Amino acid sequence: MPFHNEKESSFLTINDIGAIDGWISKMKENLLRLPSDKRKLAQRTLELPYNVIGYGFNRLVYDLGSGYVLKIAFSELGMICNTQEHTLYSNSNPNIRNYLCPVLAKGNGWIVMKKMERKASINIENLEKLSKLSLIFLLHGIIPVDLRLANIALTDDNQMVVIDYGLFTTTPLYKRADQ
Repeated sequence: MPFHNEKESSFLTINDIGAIDGWISKMKENLLRLPSDKRKLAQRTLELPYNVIGYGFNRLVYDLGSGYVLKIAFSELGMICNTQEHTLYSNSNPNIRNYLCPVLAKGNGWIVMKKMERKASINIENLEKLSKLSLIFLLHGIIPVDLRLANIALTDDNQMVVIDYGLFTTTPLYKRADQ
């Protein structure tokens, strides 16, 4: 699957990319701010025409419409998480990729992912599925740091898909798709 680079994107406009580039430069000047302050500063600076549908300690998530979301870093760790999600999705074998939300484009400080609508509710069945999913990642050489139901969505056939895997870490047991 070809990934769009940061200067061309069928998902973002030139103005969007320019605003994100401006924010990333400004972000690096504000390293010591609290995460909540950085998030608010990012939103004010970006002024993107999309709705914010979520955020964590390191990234903002915008709804691009038509089934896609935009994750923008507002910290250095957010930058690393975006790179990790892109790398893990693009390099993992299909057995693992099926459990990862697709990353469709990447740029400086941002990624575009498929929007997953169905969140996993907290119940015994989903907790058992989550335990099994954690084991699948571990057996494939991936330590699923921060794997929890809040970071999971469900497909139409109730398969779990991880929507936030930026903190996942690979071990020497990890095999890329091309290995």
